[in-house]
Order: sequence, then C-alpha cells, then structure tokens
Amino acid sequence: MKLVLTEFVTLDGVSQGPGSPTEDTSDGFSRGGWLVPFIDEAFVRRTVAWLALADGLLLGRRTYDAFARDWPQITDPDDPFTERMNALPKYVVSSTLTEGGWQPTTILKHLEGVAELKKQPGNELQIHGSAKLANALLGAGLVDLVRLVVAPTVIGAGRRLFEHPADTAGLRLTKHAATPSGLLLLEYETVGAAPVAEYEGVTAFV
Repeated sequence: MKLVLTEFVTLDGVSQGPGSPTEDTSDGFSRGGWLVPFIDEAFVRRTVAWLALADGLLLGRRTYDAFARDWPQITDPDDPFTERMNALPKYVVSSTLTEGGWQPTTILKHLEGVAELKKQPGNELQIHGSAKLANALLGAGLVDLVRLVVAPTVIGAGRRLFEHPADTAGLRLTKHAATPSGLLLLEYETVGAAPVAEYEGVTAFV
C-alpha cells in the first residue's frame, strides 16, 4: 500500500481544528473551524474520491481519540463520509493506548509496524490529521504522497503541520486544482531529501 498524508491546512500552515471551534482546543487553541466557511461541492467531491482510495486509516493517538468520539455519532444517511470512515480498518500508532473502541482498530507500538503495513496489498493507507505522526513518518521516508487542502485564511495560532520536521523532504507537484470557494487541492509525490542549489543568475533558467 502507498502511505498517503491527507491534511487540511491554513495558508500559514496550521492544521489544528479545521472542522469546529471545539474540535481540538488543546494548548488553549480557540480559532478552530477555519475550513468550514470554504467547504463547497467541489471540495466534497474530491475528498469523497480520495477516501474511496483508502484501504485503511493511520492515526496518532490524539486524532484517533477525537475521531472515535465524533464519527460514530454522525447518523445522517446522506453524509458521504460517515459509513466509510466508520467501516475502514483503523491503525493507531501509540505507546500508551492499549485498546481501541472504534472498531476495527489495531494498535501499532512503533513506526516499524507502519513499514510492515505498507508491504501488504492494497491501494492507500491514509493519514488524516495526526500532524506529529505525519512529521515522524515523513522524516522516516515512509510517506509516498502528500495531499493538501489549503484554505485561503491566516489564523496566526495553533499547531502547524510541518513545524518540527525530523529532516528535509523533497516534494514533486503532480496534481493541482482550486475550488470555487478558493481552496487549493494539491498533490505531491515525495522524492527524498529536499534539493538545494546556489543561484547563479536568471540566464541559468532560460
């Protein structure tokens, strides 16, 4: 399976609490709900298509606890995400969690367990949220694709997705689109370490 990082971020890189002011108030965060004003039909269609590619969800402890609390409570039969989110296998990387109540759940104690999962047949193992885990996996060279939904807003506080990367990461843009509301939908392949070079004048590029 490919390991795919799917994240919603603000223009200043914040990934905390996109869906509600009360979704994640840890560390005193009070500016959640920043994605909701920009959700439109194009965004829903694309994210439904992304989720359809998943053969499993890979989550950190904090995100797992929030998802396990919220997703089973959504009973709207017309919601395009709920049935699949609740039915997909969930894998939680945690050294403290001993069992999961949001079934089916498997607990992985180490990143080595993620590497073993990737060897299994399937399409995509998707990371949603879980910024700390995402950074660790990116630094370990385990992430194959990065999908970002970038909201046209700057909120100036909250946990940023790539605030503490373990190492550099090179990315190659493979797909891009914009929704009518202004969300950028970006897809990147990982290509190892981030390339660097020295600027030698514009004539080197034309």
